[in-house]
Amino acid sequence: MDLPRPKPRPAIERMAAYHPPSSGRAGKLRLDFNENTVGASPRVVSKLQQVLSADALTVYPEYTEVLPALARFFEVAEDELILTNGTDEAIQVLINAYVDNDDDVLILTPSYAMYRFYSEVAGARVRTLPYKPDTLKFPLEELLAAIRPTTKAILISNPNNPTGTALKREGIERILDKAPEAAVLIDEAYFEFCGITMLPYLNEYPNLFVSRTFSKVYGMAALRVGCLFSCAENMAALHKSHSPYSVNYLAAIAARAAIEDTAYLKSFVTEVLAAREVLTAGLEKLGVPYVPSQANFVLMHIGPRAQEVCDRLKLEGILVRNRGYEIPGAVRVTVGTQEQTRRFLIALAPLWQEIQR
Repeated sequence: MDLPRPKPRPAIERMAAYHPPSSGRAGKLRLDFNENTVGASPRVVSKLQQVLSADALTVYPEYTEVLPALARFFEVAEDELILTNGTDEAIQVLINAYVDNDDDVLILTPSYAMYRFYSEVAGARVRTLPYKPDTLKFPLEELLAAIRPTTKAILISNPNNPTGTALKREGIERILDKAPEAAVLIDEAYFEFCGITMLPYLNEYPNLFVSRTFSKVYGMAALRVGCLFSCAENMAALHKSHSPYSVNYLAAIAARAAIEDTAYLKSFVTEVLAAREVLTAGLEKLGVPYVPSQANFVLMHIGPRAQEVCDRLKLEGILVRNRGYEIPGAVRVTVGTQEQTRRFLIALAPLWQEIQR
């Protein structure tokens, strides 16, 4: 017998479910999710061990110490940032504050799936613009032409995932100027690997929002912590749409410890940038087509047997991400250390030679 049940909102019924492929990764060389491949700063682990106790876990988190420290580190005012449960919540908070049912939202494709996800949950009408098909560069002129007076939000990853391509500051400023009444989010998850940031311009553009994450360079993906920035005047709306305790106690403490270890951060970024050079040189030597990247990953064009290559690398304990559902034949590989990169290239070489025969 079928019993009555609640009916989801039409926006939810229209959505496709999102299922991240995140199981069975332990013990393997994880070059599939753009994570830090060596671990968080030892200071983070040490600090968590110091503060973890049964009593500490009974108390709701407080952010009175971490927020001033983050503001100093990012060189913004305290009233220009909020702590979020990863970049995902930063996107959700922005959408909740500025996007309503049937509103016009612009995103690029391929790009981070959560931009569409949260926009569709809100019931927005999402329009997509493709990255340039030949180079996967940012379609700046096409985006500028697509902006309408009614556009409520424009969501941009810079550098972009999965292409690795980035838009210069001057291009971002043109978008901000063209869409003064839209909330323009610049997701800087991979900032440390390219150096392009809009944080110094929060007070020049009232429609500018910037997000950062601790899941990538800081090696804290399991803790789910990030930041959302904008001018102080926008923070009132953001605070209203933000859960007061969404970032847990341990994540907040870890974030503060992470930014204090600048030597670790610099060392890891230097290693990744050197490994990215090793990777691209190796791909060129093998003859594997790829997209030049400004992030900690590289998108390769493997071709029709891309999934087979991913599966066979997995058998050797190396995980990479098949992005063929967005770009046919594309495989994304995270840049780890130079040693990890050489291991990947050694494993890839015979597979590439085989599929080229």
